[in-house]
Amino acid sequence: MAERQWGWGGEKLRRKEVVWTLVAMTKTCEKGRQHKNKRSVKSINTEELLPPVLIVIHVMEMKELPVTAGAGEGRTQAVDGMTRGCGKLTGFHAGYFRISLSLCGQALLWKTLSEPGGGASARSAALRHLSRSVPGAVYLLLWSVALAVLVGLCALYALRCGLRRRHVAAEFSHPVGVNYLFAPWISWLLLLQAAPAAAAPLFRPLWWVFAAPILLLDVKIYGQWFTDGKRFLSLMANPTSQMTVVGNLVGAMTASRTGWAEAATCMFSLGMVHYLVLFVTLYQRFVGSSSLPPMLRPVFFLFIAAPSMASLAWDSIAGKFDVGSKMLFYLSLFLLASLASRPALFKKAMRRFNVAWWAYSFPLTMLALAATEYAQAVKGGISDALMLFLSALSVIVVVVLIVFTVVRTGDLLPNGGDDPFAPPPPLLRFRSPDSSPREVSC
Repeated sequence: MAERQWGWGGEKLRRKEVVWTLVAMTKTCEKGRQHKNKRSVKSINTEELLPPVLIVIHVMEMKELPVTAGAGEGRTQAVDGMTRGCGKLTGFHAGYFRISLSLCGQALLWKTLSEPGGGASARSAALRHLSRSVPGAVYLLLWSVALAVLVGLCALYALRCGLRRRHVAAEFSHPVGVNYLFAPWISWLLLLQAAPAAAAPLFRPLWWVFAAPILLLDVKIYGQWFTDGKRFLSLMANPTSQMTVVGNLVGAMTASRTGWAEAATCMFSLGMVHYLVLFVTLYQRFVGSSSLPPMLRPVFFLFIAAPSMASLAWDSIAGKFDVGSKMLFYLSLFLLASLASRPALFKKAMRRFNVAWWAYSFPLTMLALAATEYAQAVKGGISDALMLFLSALSVIVVVVLIVFTVVRTGDLLPNGGDDPFAPPPPLLRFRSPDSSPREVSC
């Protein structure tokens, strides 16, 4: 018996082709079924559906298919588009700025270590030797690479904001995703500090450009913590919440180094007051990693980043690495030892390479920077050895991450529909040929 055909304008589609289209669509949407109980069911509007879905709906209703000229190629491309999900752009989220955080922090570290007359290098024998050993060209190359990576990431995210507004809005409301919206501005401020001296006249205007978004995010997030009943700090706090603190402290450190003492003090006070509250809240919840999925457990290293950056910021404001900076530095060392003694916490996160691995690098780099200032204030073999060890550790971690990123790029690139901060996709409901209702998520 001949297969029943549907067509429009001379083009024909066999039922078998439609069935394979339905299979492709169903496989594409398979991941979304994990959140079935969280999705809403939307009525189908065939005017707004993608071609594969349009084919399925018309076949289920036994209607003629609106196929245009060149439909064969168009149908194939449509099915291929569905099988790729929402595309790479959908899966690109603010968490990818972990890469720029690490590279910009490394650029600042290498600048500190390569400056022959700067700070610790003038007082420490180990740093004097290190500054002579590190070529200035290496720092300039690393700064240029960090700038290129940051510009590329910002361009991609700006494109996502224009084309995937629904996903960006969901990320803005996500307890983890919203904290990484600070990351691009932190990266720019770090890169500004690491910039060559020739760019000094632009420092203060650029500080305003990069610090203003941090202050706006402060108003939103900090305000929600004590005014929004659904977003109290006790409900929203997680290790990535410390990015909000780091943003203020980096802004304070940058303002101080540009000679703007009042702005530095203002941002430091905002960061430290909220850090005290946040640290106590997180410490009470620090009973494991139940609040985060296993793949995000590397963000626990942000416990190191906040006090390390606070130590550096206060050093810049006070003009010396005094008792306050030392206390924060010692706290960072204690937290590093606490995390390093619990490798089982990160075991599941290390099974497969992903962008969350880059969360290890930035905190270690900030701790290494604090160690260079500590070596300046406390001269001796122990402080020099500690500075060299932490600097070498941070460089090794970055090199390993770069190698993994190059070798296993496929694991790092976002996969369609794999956005951890995406809104739940709607369910499409239709009736199959046997009259039983079916639901497919898209």
